[in-house]
Amino acid sequence: MSDLPVVVIGAGPSGLAAAAHLLERGLEPLVLESGLVPASAVGEWGHVRLFSAWPELVDKASARLLSPTGWTAPGTGYPTGAQWIDGYLAPLAKALGDRVRYDARVTGVSRKGRDRLVDADRAEQPFTVHLVDGEGNESRLEASAVIDASGTWRRPNPAGADGLTALGERVAGDLIAYQVPDRAEPARYAGKHTVVVGAGDSAFNAIHELVQIGADHPGTRVTWAIRRVVGDGTFGGGAADELPERGALGQRARKAVESGAVDLVTGFRVAEIRTEGGGAVLVGEDGRELPPADTVVVLTGFRPDLSFLSEMRLDLDPTLEAPRKIAAEIDPNIHSCGSVRATGAADLAQPETDLYLVGMKSYGRAPTFLALTGYEQIRSVVAELAGDHEAAARVELELPDTGVCGGAGVFDDPDSVGGGCCAPAPSVLQIGRTPVSL
Repeated sequence: MSDLPVVVIGAGPSGLAAAAHLLERGLEPLVLESGLVPASAVGEWGHVRLFSAWPELVDKASARLLSPTGWTAPGTGYPTGAQWIDGYLAPLAKALGDRVRYDARVTGVSRKGRDRLVDADRAEQPFTVHLVDGEGNESRLEASAVIDASGTWRRPNPAGADGLTALGERVAGDLIAYQVPDRAEPARYAGKHTVVVGAGDSAFNAIHELVQIGADHPGTRVTWAIRRVVGDGTFGGGAADELPERGALGQRARKAVESGAVDLVTGFRVAEIRTEGGGAVLVGEDGRELPPADTVVVLTGFRPDLSFLSEMRLDLDPTLEAPRKIAAEIDPNIHSCGSVRATGAADLAQPETDLYLVGMKSYGRAPTFLALTGYEQIRSVVAELAGDHEAAARVELELPDTGVCGGAGVFDDPDSVGGGCCAPAPSVLQIGRTPVSL
């Protein structure tokens, strides 16, 4: 199989970095991107500013590949997604040339002549990768190894608190957005009522954008529905976060609640989205109803698409759908001690030899993934594929602490909003006016 390329699925930050590392190791990459441009998923949230600074967003091998082209690494500051593409990802894709193939959506990965059941000589057979383009044309190619860096962006979690679409969620689709609002395009939100569902960094970004829209457009109303009570970690780590902009993001959301710019509804788990008079009414599992919304912004996380890996032998955690060996590190139910160790080839290896899930997809349904995590994974995985087991086993990254200590706590106990592995449960906090109870 030495004449076959290593197929990389996805031309996002991790996928493009994988190609650069493979070239540096003397291996031939072929990057398959479902979109028509590099980092097409990043482009869909291009208005959002990252909380990682430029030096943390550029992979080292990729910088070395770009250096002869006259490219200069951006020095300081926090780019938006669009600036990340323009300043780094698009030039990197251009440098890789025809090693990146666009309009190529992977629909299946298998072994040549071997379905999932067949053991005989399985690892000696090349991978077969099935593709379809935008016009429905099908094709197939062979690969010596597969690095799945397809991410999770196009698989957002639904609003329903049970992990399934809430009753009426599909019918109300025109009233629902699963992306962070853009203050540069305020028409959908200006002077109207928006309900935000979710409590992570994306929700913090949404609150920030909507508050900015509200400042310019009187009559704009924002309701923020979260599933738990307010605790020490609700708004992130603040000053204790080793990524200052990540800490500041949550604190801006907290100030928006304290100022009254945002109505906070706690303990609200969505069961139904009912359309009434051109708006959407969210109904909780306890029967509470929120005021009708013109738009519902659902930011409840993401999940991986495993459908095209159905013929692959995978060892994934049953909860997170992430490689089993890293699950305990990233599972928010049992671990939230502020920091997560870097992961490498040994952690990501699957029963299917030479298949690796990397980047955001490697975290499955878990949150808080950093570009730095993906770059370190790629460095280790490519070293392993190149036979440099010593380099693959090294850890060359220490991830920054989030400043949040405490696990998920007891699900229905309002006095248990944390705990986990490193501290007793923190107390419930009361901020600003009383959180809305309807």
